[in-house]
Amino acid sequence: MKDLFGKAILDYQTNNNPQDLVTETSISEEDEMSVAYLFRDYNQMPKPEKKALQLAKGRVLDVGCGAGSHSLYLQNEKQLDVTAIDISVNAIEACKLRGIKNARVKNVMDLENEKFDTILLLMNGAGMCGRLNKISDFLLQIKSLLNEDGQVLLDSSDIIYMFDEDEDGGKWIPTDNDYYGEVVFNISYKGEKETPFNWMYIDYNTLQNATHGNGLQCELVMEGEHYDYLARLTVK
Repeated sequence: MKDLFGKAILDYQTNNNPQDLVTETSISEEDEMSVAYLFRDYNQMPKPEKKALQLAKGRVLDVGCGAGSHSLYLQNEKQLDVTAIDISVNAIEACKLRGIKNARVKNVMDLENEKFDTILLLMNGAGMCGRLNKISDFLLQIKSLLNEDGQVLLDSSDIIYMFDEDEDGGKWIPTDNDYYGEVVFNISYKGEKETPFNWMYIDYNTLQNATHGNGLQCELVMEGEHYDYLARLTVK
């Protein structure tokens, strides 16, 4: 991976001629994304993200922290002990420059011997496992990092709305993937193309089934304004 997403974040943080990211998926056309969105403050965040930050408590792990906006709010406004992790070297550099005290280049699947009271998987964070057949391993790893009375706060979207309907109201879903929420992401930045990577948007019912099969309780905290939701997972 060329870490173009992280490069865009670091360019924005250091005012190094930042440009829009161009994103495209296996089910959507090219779209421009302003890097400034990743630096939004609390008031600019969608309601599910705000709710997650309100519910966060104790020692917090922010997984796939990106530019660190969630971590920064919890550290500075709520005075919580926050660990921000991301696989992007550039993004973590930007987080450190923004003043996040504990920011590390780390894949959550490699984290061990640590426990947290709140684990954040925001901005479709559960999708980082890439494919539905990997969700069990992912959830078991997340569960291993939770304190006994800890919680996971995650948001995602049901992207069924993106598929065409037939005359009977059914959906035309390609048979390429095992699950309709699985996509392949392509990112370009400043004329460079990133290596395509797998991502997943998981609908609430599918998430609920996956969590129950792996010893976790799943609670729907709230639904957003566009097929999105916030869920809270706890250990059974």
